[in-house]
Amino acid sequence: MSKYRYTIVLYPEPEEGGYSVLIPALPGCVTQGETVQECIERAREAIELCIEGLIEDGEEIPTEDAPLGMITISVDAPAA
Repeated sequence: MSKYRYTIVLYPEPEEGGYSVLIPALPGCVTQGETVQECIERAREAIELCIEGLIEDGEEIPTEDAPLGMITISVDAPAA
């Protein structure tokens, strides 16, 4: 069994609560969860299902050679 490593990105959902989870290396592979731990568990499940689907369809499994670097920056909006 091969091992794959992917970066997951959690986006807070202020109105509904919890988080949306994206896996940038696997477009369309998304999930959600109430807590960070739940998001991690669901992301693992979503990634496994996505990889299974790719294998069944005979498609290449995208890899992520190095984790993505995430940096938050602030910018001032121009005056209107």
